[in-house]
Amino acid sequence: METIIIIVFLAGYLAITLEHNLKIDKLIPALAMMAILWAIIALAHLDVFEVNAQLKELEPTHIDEILLHHLGKTAEILVFLLGAMTIVEIIDYFDGFATIKGYIKTRSKTKLLWIFSILAFILSAIIDNLTATIVLVTILQKVIRDRNTRLWFAGLIIINANAGGAWSPIGDVTTTMLWIAGKVEAGSLVLRVLVPSIACTIVPTLIASRFKVFRGMIEKEPEDLDAPKSPYGPTMLYLGLGSIVFVPFFKTITHLPPYVGMMLSLAVVATFAEIYSSAKFSISSATGEEHDEHHEAAHHSPVHSALTKIELPSILFFLGILLAVAALESLGILFNYAEQLNEAIPQTDIVVMLLGIGSAIIDNVPLVAASMGMFSEPQDHSLWHFIAYSAGTGGSMLIIGSAAGVVAMGMEKIDFFWYLKKIAWLAFAGFFAGAIVFIAMRDFIFGG
Repeated sequence: METIIIIVFLAGYLAITLEHNLKIDKLIPALAMMAILWAIIALAHLDVFEVNAQLKELEPTHIDEILLHHLGKTAEILVFLLGAMTIVEIIDYFDGFATIKGYIKTRSKTKLLWIFSILAFILSAIIDNLTATIVLVTILQKVIRDRNTRLWFAGLIIINANAGGAWSPIGDVTTTMLWIAGKVEAGSLVLRVLVPSIACTIVPTLIASRFKVFRGMIEKEPEDLDAPKSPYGPTMLYLGLGSIVFVPFFKTITHLPPYVGMMLSLAVVATFAEIYSSAKFSISSATGEEHDEHHEAAHHSPVHSALTKIELPSILFFLGILLAVAALESLGILFNYAEQLNEAIPQTDIVVMLLGIGSAIIDNVPLVAASMGMFSEPQDHSLWHFIAYSAGTGGSMLIIGSAAGVVAMGMEKIDFFWYLKKIAWLAFAGFFAGAIVFIAMRDFIFGG
């Protein structure tokens, strides 16, 4: 029966990785795989276990209890992501990200490369790497006319957005998973992974800045950029970003789960959004514009508008994949696999780096979910920090290896093989440089 379980999981996994070839959204195989796995467990009356991290052993439990336990842990992540996505969409409703365009004052390609790299690194740590990539590629399309040059910039944005997301508990789904699961604390994650992530950004950007494509001046003047559509854009940008950054502090002070803080932040941002939207509507009404009741309800609630735009397919995908991996964990398969892996490759650093490289081929969410079931190291162990770094940055090596890469691929029609030839080695150089820095800091500064 265990063989059938593994076959179902691998078949579902394969369907997820071949999403673009099969033209089937990855949420479909993820949800089907999850439901089938738990159905097999229930119908076959298989024994389920809970991993005791302290004793490093499996403890028998009941299927209803373990499923409810895993659903609760998964729901914490999903509710957190829903809150963060809604805040980002509210900012976008007021065209707040247009404010970032004001920072672009130069026409030098080299300076622009560093500006976009730094913005990608910082923004992704706050609003996650996927959203940061969408924002910056959109700005890039307004700043640089030549498509070939833009592709190179987009490639570096992917690398740096993934590097920026790796050191922040709110910068990448994988780091958020580790944080909410209690594997890492926000402060220690930043302390131990920030410098390696900076190395992962600086090395490829420094190498790329010497390329001919990043020399000279851009043709289009930055002054041609569109002006923000809303006068409240800058206010909502700073309020929204600040409210997201507030969440780790809320957790530290109250010791409540992060999604509670995110809901508070969403409530604050939504309150100001409604006030500003009402003020805007009042101004437009005063100028004599006609609005019927339905028009007012549909178009003047930024919260409702934001909720219609959030990525629900991604939320359902995370639900499916996390509960599917939880099925393998509950059967003890991941625990036993980890024991065998430790015997075959005693050096854990190599295992984690292979996990990072593997995340370029296979989605890093299930890889990290699996690692949480495989390893039983205590909170803030260096293993978890290294997994956060490797899974977050390793996906940059292929265009399909990260959410940032996939969205940039769609926005700029980046060819898979062009990226593999031109950008992949830069991503590997950054990944390897950051890994070396992490290991050196762990061994010589933090003492293991």
